[in-house]
Amino acid sequence: MIIWLNGTFGAGKTTTAKELTSRIPDSRLFDAEKVGEMLWHVLGVPERDFQDFPPWRGLVVETARQVLDYVGGTLVVTQTVLVEQYWREIHGGLTEAGIPVHHFLLDTDQDTLVERIETDSKPESISARQWRLDHLGEYERALSWLRREAQVIDTTDVVPSRVAEIVMKRFQVG
Repeated sequence: MIIWLNGTFGAGKTTTAKELTSRIPDSRLFDAEKVGEMLWHVLGVPERDFQDFPPWRGLVVETARQVLDYVGGTLVVTQTVLVEQYWREIHGGLTEAGIPVHHFLLDTDQDTLVERIETDSKPESISARQWRLDHLGEYERALSWLRREAQVIDTTDVVPSRVAEIVMKRFQVG
């Protein structure tokens, strides 16, 4: 199965994913962004986002399918997907492959998001700070379809360990 953690930057996806993989037996973190990075070497830097490359969506599905066929268990995917058509392609491909998908939207209020982004001191986060802040509007515009397609968890005042507990209770893992 797949646990897909969606949400904008600063919502707690990565930290929650680490909590989940430490608690769920035979689980692995699958960072679908690495598929996009691989495509940069082949297709060049995208105009807007690597998710705009149609092969990215298909390769995410195929990579997840092959990894699960090989090792089984659970993949925890941390990937912000804000384009509804892209989500439908990915979800449809995973469903067609017979892989159950539990889609969660980790959401928090705008002030908390900005604070988390601005105070994230990891080197890779500092260099991406402005890009993350610039994409908060795109996240806001996607919220209507995201709330229809995912189970929403408000992470505003919730620590990642508690978010992981909520995710696990939503589908009775562990």
